[in-house]
Amino acid sequence: MKFPVSLQVGTWSVPLHLIFEVLAFFIAFRYYLFLRKTQGDIISAENRSWIVIAATFGALTGSRLIGGLEHPELLNGTAEHIFFHFYQNKTVLGGFLGGLLGVELVKKLMGEKNASGDLFAFPMIAGLIIGRLGCFCNGIYEDTYGIPTTLFTGMDLGDGILRHPVTLYEILFLVLLWVLLCWLKKLQLFNHGALFKIFLFSYCLFRFLCDYIKPHYGVIFGLSTIQLTSLGGMLWYYRYLIHPGKLFIKVNYYHAS
Repeated sequence: MKFPVSLQVGTWSVPLHLIFEVLAFFIAFRYYLFLRKTQGDIISAENRSWIVIAATFGALTGSRLIGGLEHPELLNGTAEHIFFHFYQNKTVLGGFLGGLLGVELVKKLMGEKNASGDLFAFPMIAGLIIGRLGCFCNGIYEDTYGIPTTLFTGMDLGDGILRHPVTLYEILFLVLLWVLLCWLKKLQLFNHGALFKIFLFSYCLFRFLCDYIKPHYGVIFGLSTIQLTSLGGMLWYYRYLIHPGKLFIKVNYYHAS
């Protein structure tokens, strides 16, 4: 396979990364609408609309901010250079956590008490899987490749060196996480929002560990920006680690008199 992979349409050469990226957003959003229609929503249509808007703008901001901070050594320069640096860099993890903060803020402003994340969990996984296929098609020309390895999983991603195919690892992880969440959903033991919390915590943990097999710039104690962001995401849900009972539906048992 020659990287980056493109689709030849007549005289046009369209990068598969671009095609998969567009498909990821389109399919994820359509999947969300399908789930909302078939499963219903405990949140009013007006509040849900504001939540989607907040998630979108929070994700755009968080994605660019964390993406730009992945390489702080490149931040020296004029204000115009710095703006362009943040504009052209993005990361899905920053998007997720930025969207989360945006949603939490707008929910507080609206006084919305119900958890809103479960409808997003499966669409986000689906979008991630499709998007990562696009990242894989870019090989080393996308900042998602791994360090050199002698393991059997090593692949030549375009520079003649056998590297960890990190995007394929992530796809496998996401498929397994999807299966786990489907199983947990069938158990019907969890409160609203628990599936999203499990998804996001698991993804943050995966990204934290996965960055050890990717080229990265250590910021604090050798940890990269992505790893520090992942830690922040996991700490956001610390209360559920300390009190896991908050995730479960409380069941009252009555004994016959």
